[in-house]
Amino acid sequence: MSQAWQWITFLLAGLGTFALRLSFIEYYRSLRIPPWFRRALAYVPASVLAALVLPAVVYQDRHAAFDWSNPQIPAAILAGVMAWRTRSTLLTLGVGMGVLWALKYWGM
Repeated sequence: MSQAWQWITFLLAGLGTFALRLSFIEYYRSLRIPPWFRRALAYVPASVLAALVLPAVVYQDRHAAFDWSNPQIPAAILAGVMAWRTRSTLLTLGVGMGVLWALKYWGM
């Protein structure tokens, strides 16, 4: 494939992606979405975040294992409890990172 075709492919893929995202943003209000589906859409950001974070926490050295010697697991659990109780993003990040650093410092 020549360099010109690569650039054309990149531009078309970018325009296609932009058009798809713009269509959802631009036409969302005019769509007739049932109330139950709107309520379900409220959970999408949390589920996407969980899908991104969980593999980073559980996979240590490219092996999936729920092992308490992995310091990321107790730190993530405590951060989750902190988020649930306080609803504070900064406090959740602070507690999660503080616990993780403390566990790594003490060799756990």
